[in-house]
Amino acid sequence: MQPAINWKRIDACFEEAAREGRDILLEYETYELLRNSGAESVPLVNLLARGARPSNEELLAFPGDKVVMKIVSPTILHKTDVGGVKIIDKHPGKIRSTWRRMLDEVPERFAAWLEHHPGGAPAAYAGLAGDPLREAVARDVRGVLMCQFMPPDSSAFGNELLMSLRRTREFGMVITAGLGGTDTELYAQRFRKGQAVASASVELTDADTFFDLFRRTIAYEKLAGRTRGQGRIVSDDQLLECVASFIAMGRHYSPENPAAPFVIEELEINPFAFTDYQMVPLDGLCRFSRPAARRAPRPVERIAGLVHPRRIGIIGVSDKRANFGRTILDNILAAGFPASDVVVVHPSCDEVAGVRCTPDLKGMGRVDLFVVAVGAEQVPAIVDGLVEDDLAEAVLLIPGGLGEKAGSEERAAAVRARIDEAHAQGGGPVFLGGNSLGVLSRPGRFDTIFIPDAKLPKPQGQGGRSAFISQSGAFLVTRVSRLVDHIDPAYLVSIGNQTDLTAGDLLTWFKDVPDLGVLAVYMEGFADDDGLSFCRAVRDAVACGRDVVFYKAGRTPEGKSATAGHTASVAGDYMVCTSCVRQAGALVAESFAEFEDLYRLAVHFHGVTVRGDRIAAVSGAGFEAVGMADSISGDDFRVRLATLSPDTARQLRDELAAHRLDRLVDVRNPLDINPAADDALHARTVSLLAADPGVDAVVVGVVPLSPAMQTLPAGMRDGDSLDAPGSIATLLPETVRGLAKPVIAVVDGGALYDPLVERLEAGGVLVFRSCDRAVAALAKYLEGRLYAATLRPFCTE
Repeated sequence: MQPAINWKRIDACFEEAAREGRDILLEYETYELLRNSGAESVPLVNLLARGARPSNEELLAFPGDKVVMKIVSPTILHKTDVGGVKIIDKHPGKIRSTWRRMLDEVPERFAAWLEHHPGGAPAAYAGLAGDPLREAVARDVRGVLMCQFMPPDSSAFGNELLMSLRRTREFGMVITAGLGGTDTELYAQRFRKGQAVASASVELTDADTFFDLFRRTIAYEKLAGRTRGQGRIVSDDQLLECVASFIAMGRHYSPENPAAPFVIEELEINPFAFTDYQMVPLDGLCRFSRPAARRAPRPVERIAGLVHPRRIGIIGVSDKRANFGRTILDNILAAGFPASDVVVVHPSCDEVAGVRCTPDLKGMGRVDLFVVAVGAEQVPAIVDGLVEDDLAEAVLLIPGGLGEKAGSEERAAAVRARIDEAHAQGGGPVFLGGNSLGVLSRPGRFDTIFIPDAKLPKPQGQGGRSAFISQSGAFLVTRVSRLVDHIDPAYLVSIGNQTDLTAGDLLTWFKDVPDLGVLAVYMEGFADDDGLSFCRAVRDAVACGRDVVFYKAGRTPEGKSATAGHTASVAGDYMVCTSCVRQAGALVAESFAEFEDLYRLAVHFHGVTVRGDRIAAVSGAGFEAVGMADSISGDDFRVRLATLSPDTARQLRDELAAHRLDRLVDVRNPLDINPAADDALHARTVSLLAADPGVDAVVVGVVPLSPAMQTLPAGMRDGDSLDAPGSIATLLPETVRGLAKPVIAVVDGGALYDPLVERLEAGGVLVFRSCDRAVAALAKYLEGRLYAATLRPFCTE
């Protein structure tokens, strides 16, 4: 759909306001913008300025028996709170008296409100109080807007629509649609995620795609008349036309558009009401700005020097004690990097740990990777030296104190400015950090993570199918400590506070690394505009067959505060972030546990074709069968329990009869095969379920306490041995090995059954320790993989 938008007239609206020194459109100007954007039902309006002399004919020109009176001021945004909106009878005398009363009373009320809420005062009123404040507020009042009264078809809950564009710091222009009215923010907070409002980056969506997202909200359900006792009050065509117009304006008046004459900072219509099947804006706000210069792009190709260096330099190594620099040097050598290709900058040593030393940067010569492990106060001079003499392709900044700590902002700004200056001139190395915990590259045969090997067992060899990128170094190493046997990372990258390289830069580079199937990312906050760059990289990666697993910290006000204090990140709007990243194709985790689960699933089943979202579940415990069924849907995912084919059902009944369980068990999905089911029946059931063409994935609950199953190490119980040819530890891996569908197992038991879990996983079976967590993770994974498949036709490889 191509909306008919008159760009010249909208430009003229912005130009006129800018000439008057304003960066905000007044309400009637916002209506003019809507009229020129193709909106059908903009109300008639008449500005009654102070001192005007409108005739009775002018005051009675609007149809209907009532009119709406609204105060007009660039500083009074929430007009209702200060008596700035009134609905009155359409009578000349009443209109005039209301108009004059509002010109006197509203500035008084707004000034009183500002005195009690000084933090909310516009910059123009800073330091004012009493009469000077009231006079300043009154001067800014342009008059009262008389508006045509268009009574809504329904005043029931949910019959108003919010539609907005907002320029976000991280994701650029974002469109939002959902429940409108004065309680919009409350709805968004209290309703289940995605139920009150839908949001998306205008650069990553189109009208049809966003409208499909909006259709999942309660707002659409109400407007479409899908609730009891209510009919439809607006057509899909009208809603879709409005969405298309907003997306088109968002793309045109965007910092991403180099030809944009202006940038929309915020355009909000809250609400659109609905009269006689028409969308009617009842209040509008638009703020705008001139396009500003943008930060020079980083030379992303130099990340190769960061992860595949041929020569490494390091500063900050002690020759006498185990400081961070010495630990890094030891880890570099222990990972197999040749000592002859490492150089240490040290003022007084010729050699440390068999590595040549040089007294200064110039003596080092040019390196691919330079590791800075000194105090933050020394960093600016080191950066100057590296840039001026072109001594490195990439630099790893270990030190904290570069923006994440109060009082260090000036030093961080100076470092960033020097780096940006070099990039703007087409030079300078790329910098990772500061406050980075380091980088491990198995293909590059080096490790700069300054955790001793005794504290953090790390993956060995040069294999690995995943890269793990984390803004938090602590999150990176704790997850690796827990999951090292499952995720097999080829690269570990601690981003730190993004002084130079951003998350988007790193993902842009790693998405093109051959043989990497999974990219896992933990973020606390993106650099300016980098959320959008990150999403574009996600989409490219997913479209070309990679899985991206993502977790965003800072979903609560307290969480946002904590992230800002930790790595100088300004945590963005959590809902906008997760919505944009999910729409780009990532598997978005809602908790640390879910991040681990999705990461494990992505690594384990990468390369396995996901054909659908139909799950079959089986367990020898009734509670597990019920728990599996209860876990197939959540706030942001929903899959189905498969309907078993008649042939599968017949074969299952035959198997149950052969084990004399047919009188106790009915064939259904999920299947409770009874605690008396032995190892062979469990394995055979999995095989039959996986063979059913109507089943896309299987979950099997291995109840380890069942007397009928062999789940203990040999010698602990007569007739019970994991080593036996007929044990589940032997049969299930053999069964799963020949299947082309995802199959996961659940072993819900204590530490006594850890050997069983280890044996199953060694045989290639992915094991969870609770059924609800297993099914929920698998369901979210399947849905994410199916959505990713829709992006594959756009792969540019």
